[in-house]
Amino acid sequence: MNGSGAVLALAIVGCLAAIAALSVLVVVLRRGSLQTPPRTAAERREDAQLTVADNPQATSEVQTYAAELRTQAEREAADILSRVESAATAAGETRKEAEAAATAAREEATAAREEARSAREEARSAKEETRRVRAELERREDRLVEREQRMDELARRAEQRAADLDARKEELDKLGVERRQELERVAGLSSDQAKSELVSAIENQAKRDAARIVRDIEAEAQREGNKRARKVVTLAIQRIASEQTSESVVSVLHLPGDEMKGRIIGREGRNIRAFEAVTGVNLIIDDTPEAVLLSCFDPVRRETGRLTLERLVLDGRIHPQRIEEAYERSKAEIEALCVRAGEDALIDVGITDMHPELTNLLGRLRYRTSYGQNVLKHLVESAHIAGMMASELGMDMVLLKRCTLLHDIGKALTHEVQGSHALIGAEIARKYGESEDVVHAIEAHHNEVEVRTVEAVLTQAADAISGSRPGARRESLEAYVRRLERLEAIANAQEGVDKVFAMQAGREIRVMVKPGDVDDIQAQVIARDVAKRIEDELTYPGQIRVTVIRESRAIEFAR
Repeated sequence: MNGSGAVLALAIVGCLAAIAALSVLVVVLRRGSLQTPPRTAAERREDAQLTVADNPQATSEVQTYAAELRTQAEREAADILSRVESAATAAGETRKEAEAAATAAREEATAAREEARSAREEARSAKEETRRVRAELERREDRLVEREQRMDELARRAEQRAADLDARKEELDKLGVERRQELERVAGLSSDQAKSELVSAIENQAKRDAARIVRDIEAEAQREGNKRARKVVTLAIQRIASEQTSESVVSVLHLPGDEMKGRIIGREGRNIRAFEAVTGVNLIIDDTPEAVLLSCFDPVRRETGRLTLERLVLDGRIHPQRIEEAYERSKAEIEALCVRAGEDALIDVGITDMHPELTNLLGRLRYRTSYGQNVLKHLVESAHIAGMMASELGMDMVLLKRCTLLHDIGKALTHEVQGSHALIGAEIARKYGESEDVVHAIEAHHNEVEVRTVEAVLTQAADAISGSRPGARRESLEAYVRRLERLEAIANAQEGVDKVFAMQAGREIRVMVKPGDVDDIQAQVIARDVAKRIEDELTYPGQIRVTVIRESRAIEFAR
């Protein structure tokens, strides 16, 4: 576009320059024609050429004028060129705008066609949806009509059935009345009387069932309680281990020689009479070599006399005055030993606060025995057992140990105060500030007072366990041995038994059977039979485990 405009402008400029040159030539020619008559063309050309050649001034003017005309023509051409370029630019912008407008119009037309097509599609879809909905509504209407028809039919049938049921009910009521009347006639009872008898029978049956259930529950609770009690007692027995003691009615003092017996007797029995008068202990001198016996109902006094005589024998000087001095020293030593024994017992069971008089009385029980069992050791052992049972039952261990440790405290004064040692011990405990729970446990441990607290019951149990354990007392030891012998005899009576061993203080019995005579099934039968006979024939605490062992051995020697 710009190249074609420039060419056009140059052409215009050339044309304008030619026109200017022609104009100048015309002017010159006009001037010559005014002074001379008209000539021919050839003459005019020649004249012009001559004029131009002969008039240089005119030539320069022409050239100047031509240059001005050229310059003006160039300006006009430049102006025309600029207008042409502006017009071309405007035309290009107009063309672009037209093209943009055409493009927009085409896009709008395309969008309009798309919208029209979408509208047609939507209209078509709407028509189809409307047609489908109309068809669905018609189907639903048909189903509703059909359902109403079925409901009407069911309602009609239900009414017919209700009518039939009413008729049958009336008939059954009539038959029931007739049957009741017939039953009343046959039984001779009215319906109210029969109903009362039936209710009474059901009530009696319910009472019997309830009583049986209550009895079963009580029996189960009793069995469970006995089982738990046996478990607690068994655990306490298994965890305590105390030494066996034997009853001692006299004290024996060994002498360095038999000649010492004469010195003890003294002249005409003076020394022995003085010794018995001061100590209150009977001195028995017999044919026993190098030994004398001391006998007294009070064990503390007997031990004091033994220490006194031992001092006299060691010193060698035996006379009434020396006997009194040795007795006083021995008495003070015994009192110190009693206090120390009481303190050791308190430390052993873990009790720290106790009245000094009670501690002294506990120590005096060191020299007291009951059925061959040392009373102080019995109290300590009972306290340990009670503490173990309290820990198993979740009770106060310290309180229960205190009750059990003091339950035989009255035995320290039974020779000085009249009455039962349980009641005496309760009075002593109350006198020295023990709590009512402790006092009641002491006075009730032999059922001389009705038992009201759990601590009293456990005190009785601990006392019985300590006194009845195997080896604790001489008379129970014999029964214990007889029970073990009876256990082994029951097991040995079974066929096929080879050896029998009573183990763990009679809590387990091991039966060795002959493998050739007894098989595995028969071994189980033997174990059950032995356990059944033990339950039927023996009385024992806790449980006894019966173990039947059938062992086969094959032995061969490599030579």
